[in-house]
Amino acid sequence: MDTGRPTGTLSGSDASAEETAPDFTGPCYADGGLRYSGNPFVTRFVADPAAHVFNGRVYVYDTDDQSNDGTYWNSTVWHAFSSDNLVDWTDEGTVLTLQAFAYAAKWAAWAPDVVSKDGKYYFFAPIDRWQIGVAVSDSPTGPFTDAIGSPLIQMGRDLNAGDEPIDPAVLIDDDGQAYLYFGTRIPKVVKLTADLLHLDGPIIDMSVSGNNYAEAPWMGKHNGTYYFSYSTGWPGQIAYGTSASPLGPFAYQGIVLDYVGISTNHASVVEDFKGRSYLFYHNGKLPGGGDYRRSINVDELHYDANGAITQVVQTTQGVACVP
Repeated sequence: MDTGRPTGTLSGSDASAEETAPDFTGPCYADGGLRYSGNPFVTRFVADPAAHVFNGRVYVYDTDDQSNDGTYWNSTVWHAFSSDNLVDWTDEGTVLTLQAFAYAAKWAAWAPDVVSKDGKYYFFAPIDRWQIGVAVSDSPTGPFTDAIGSPLIQMGRDLNAGDEPIDPAVLIDDDGQAYLYFGTRIPKVVKLTADLLHLDGPIIDMSVSGNNYAEAPWMGKHNGTYYFSYSTGWPGQIAYGTSASPLGPFAYQGIVLDYVGISTNHASVVEDFKGRSYLFYHNGKLPGGGDYRRSINVDELHYDANGAITQVVQTTQGVACVP
């Protein structure tokens, strides 16, 4: 493993010999040792982490359990944290609220996603369980404003939107085409227009072998293969399937993350941050935590030689500081 420690020359019986000289004085070290994030890695009750790398920094967008009433997921705001080393986290505060959407009933702000394109940041927000809005900003931390003045997707208005169009996740593929994934019990996908503000074709049902999809879709790409992960239920595990196409069909491959001890499981993958991959997920491990007071964690994610994901081990140590 690359610890990020510099090399230097040590004097001795052979002054020409160069050896590794550990330097424990950098920002990733304390008391002579490498620092770790710890899990949960922040002390605020937040959940449903959508993690992305923007401009060399990791941003994690969350639902805000700290501000719900403790009996349901009824917060009306979204929160964010950011870090450049996965150990020192900046609380970016509330980055978007339901008040930004004039059409919202303003009672539930659930699991979001954020993507970047052409210098702007697009926040895909599930609103009140039956619609998805999109807001835009020039900064990854906002302020975000409603981009189109109406829902991007709405139950009852849009054909095949499903019974609960929630949990949006967006993939912008290598060719620039964007895909929006969402839904409970039946996974949905739809292409987006180049500006990310409109649907570009019909909403279609995704095919995932094993038929154990429940919610919390996430799409990634590794070495040319598409990896679709999702929760299997309430409680659920995070499972995944693979395909040669972002539209599927997806062949079930296994479990990414086991049960987390509460009723929901929701995860996202950072594919490459300084050469490593990471899984962000939530559980109820903070003092006072539980089903409606969740907390976010990060552990390293690995692929084997055949491209299969090795099941992530949930740790209290978390991940090593990345210089």
